[in-house]
Amino acid sequence: MLALGIPWALAFSPPDWQQGETVRIMYVHVPMAWLSMAGYAALALASASALIWRHPLADLFAREISPVGAAVTALCLATGSLWGRPMWGTWWVWDARLTSVLVLFFLWVGHAALVRAFDDDERGARAGAILAVIGAINLPVVKFSVDFFNTLHQPASVARLGAPGLHVDLLYPLLACALGFTLLFAALVLARTRAAVMEKRIRQLQLAQARRRDGGQGGAAA
Repeated sequence: MLALGIPWALAFSPPDWQQGETVRIMYVHVPMAWLSMAGYAALALASASALIWRHPLADLFAREISPVGAAVTALCLATGSLWGRPMWGTWWVWDARLTSVLVLFFLWVGHAALVRAFDDDERGARAGAILAVIGAINLPVVKFSVDFFNTLHQPASVARLGAPGLHVDLLYPLLACALGFTLLFAALVLARTRAAVMEKRIRQLQLAQARRRDGGQGGAAA
């Protein structure tokens, strides 16, 4: 999908009548913005599941999605600054949308650090889950900040009531890029989670073997 979407967006889609070629930053920035929020919603749901049902796979999923989510949100902020400089005349403004996305980035980084800050994995997972669930309050702030606050950031152009605000020549390559980046995001998270599951199983096998070896040595000595 990215092999289709990125050339379509960068080479074959037309420039915007106001923004010119600068609009092409949208094909990375907008999918990163969507994924930063959707990924955090998935993190919050997994964390809530871990707190309620104590499912170990939910803890592993939450642990492995946070570095990917932090990277995606960092790309969102970076590409937004690159887009904002020619459009607004500044790299950064402390308005509601940009500030709330920056808070979202700190939540991602905070979760990734917190779950790894304890020697006991269960304590770290529980602390991270509480942070993730509380941090979900920020998601509606990010979403509706352009509607309820005075901000330089443009309102929703795709996911809105009525027809999208983008011409199909811009909309279709944007959706192709969004789907490609979403599949890449999912593949990275699933690969990390699978590796974490295998690593946990290996540790458990090693621990079981060590216990059997110690038990055998103890019996021989007796």
